[in-house]
Amino acid sequence: MTEYKKQISVVIPLYNEEESLPELHKWIRAVMDKNNYSYEVIFVNDGSTDSSWKVIEAISSEDNCVKGICFQRNYGKSAALHMGFQEAEGEVVITMDADLQDSPEEIPDLRKMIIEDDYDLVSGWKKKRYDPLTKTIPTKLFNAATRYISKVKLNDFNCGLKAYKNEVVKCVHVYGEMHRYIPVMAKWAGFSKIGEKVVEHKARKYGTTKFGLERFLNGFLDLMSITFVSKFRTRPMHFFGLLGSLFFTSGIGITLWLIIEKVVGLSNKEQIREVTDQPLFYLALVAVVCGTQMFLAGFLGEMIYLNSKRGDYLVKKTINL
Repeated sequence: MTEYKKQISVVIPLYNEEESLPELHKWIRAVMDKNNYSYEVIFVNDGSTDSSWKVIEAISSEDNCVKGICFQRNYGKSAALHMGFQEAEGEVVITMDADLQDSPEEIPDLRKMIIEDDYDLVSGWKKKRYDPLTKTIPTKLFNAATRYISKVKLNDFNCGLKAYKNEVVKCVHVYGEMHRYIPVMAKWAGFSKIGEKVVEHKARKYGTTKFGLERFLNGFLDLMSITFVSKFRTRPMHFFGLLGSLFFTSGIGITLWLIIEKVVGLSNKEQIREVTDQPLFYLALVAVVCGTQMFLAGFLGEMIYLNSKRGDYLVKKTINL
């Protein structure tokens, strides 16, 4: 059985949240001390342009449980979570946003569901939200579509407050904008016991949201991507090769049919147009070309997968790592 250095790791990605960080740290520390947890807090500064990193340095100087990672530039929330996951040493890994809208008071119950109820992952559900309709309605549509396509029965995929077994975060590779789909990736990686807990959603106290409506469009595109990648990442030839073979075979079949029709017509002394004068011939030609391209795409995908390396993020500074 794996021995972990801490009971809990709290991973907090952030971008320009200098005002909320001291209050968030005190709140987390109070919860941890109250429950006598051994813990670490990993702040991942995603290229903030304000004084967020200086605040993290000040916090870490008085609390050796605080660790920090500072990116050279802004890579996005997925990159920040990925780096935090790599450094997490706790048996249970908690993720939360830095804007004080996620309550650290939820941590004990989330940990209990992981440790005692043996969930692999527990996602928060902000059932009552303090957001405008322009945000809540698209969120509901996004969650419904994600449930339907992924078959993961969660009500709130976007909630930043989640709890994981450590082995889950070490197995999933979060990149691009895929942080919304960690439960989906975890399920496809074999971690099927996924739970949900209603959590409190607090109104934003400082600053403004860093996400616009475009994230929902990007979210649907990312869902299509993660669905394909999860099913065919290690075997792209199974997808492109199959489609390519179907197109190629259809094109060759149509061409042969046209040629046979021409030969039979000539043997019967019928007036038959030239094969190259028939629209079906050009349809067959397109099918052969597309089939060949798809087959080559599958072959190249196999080669790229075998030689791919991802997650090369430039870290500027660290604290206590």
